[in-house]
Amino acid sequence: MTPSLGSVVASGLLLVDKPGGITSHGAVASARRAMGTRKVGHAGTLDPMATGLLILGVERATRLLGHLAMHDKEYLATIRLGYSTVTDDAEGEIAHVAPRDLLQAVTDSDIDLGMAVLTGQIQQIPSSVSAIKVDGKRSYARVRAGEDVELKAREVRVTHFERSEIRRSDESIDIDVRVECTTGTYVRALARDLGQALGVGGHLTMLRRTRIGGFSVADSLTLDAMDPAGLIPLSDAARACFPIDFLTEIDADHVSHGRRIERTYVEPTAMLSPAGELLALAHSEGDRLRYLAVFVG
Repeated sequence: MTPSLGSVVASGLLLVDKPGGITSHGAVASARRAMGTRKVGHAGTLDPMATGLLILGVERATRLLGHLAMHDKEYLATIRLGYSTVTDDAEGEIAHVAPRDLLQAVTDSDIDLGMAVLTGQIQQIPSSVSAIKVDGKRSYARVRAGEDVELKAREVRVTHFERSEIRRSDESIDIDVRVECTTGTYVRALARDLGQALGVGGHLTMLRRTRIGGFSVADSLTLDAMDPAGLIPLSDAARACFPIDFLTEIDADHVSHGRRIERTYVEPTAMLSPAGELLALAHSEGDRLRYLAVFVG
């Protein structure tokens, strides 16, 4: 049920299974209507073609989103070898088609070796149709305007790049894969680079995000089922994603009023009151405690 106008909207996270054909911003717009507030955002964009887990933050939970987006992710995808596209996925125009004899010469072992090379700490050039800004403008917007965009390689980590099935035809080879990777990794770039390494071109035909940090798509809602009752409370969200520290009443009062306390956190840590309320997310920079986000006051 959509909250009535003027009602108090709770804060929390919504786990949504985004369908294909809509943007992440479109999913946010649906959530704003369902939750009765404009204060909704998302952690980690999914392309319109992609499906799967999209984490939405409502009200104060929007302060968590930038930190949730930094968690590792898992995807299921299908890579098609045999031709490349200008967008590195099925929605782009075909850029190059491999000769049939060259494609048929690619063995399963060749594919496994190519995937192994793209596993671990690697240098990856993001897809030119990514949301990365180039001189203040999104790269994909420049590409769509007809500009040639060359992005710089960046270091990412691909923890797992595994195939489950290979299907062959005269024109293409489809590979179903599972990818676990750090934030900033582009699965479409893995498809592109695998195809280039094999000399036959490659692109994505399917992409589904199944996990972000400790959150799984198995626990998500459809857009039609979004409801305030499905909100994950702030304290539960923090426990699922960060180390936690239960503060004393005195320290909790200091944090609630924006005062520093004596703590050392080597990684972002959720600071909870004795009653379990999320007060802040913080970590140490040198000998100084820095509040990354405050959820009270």
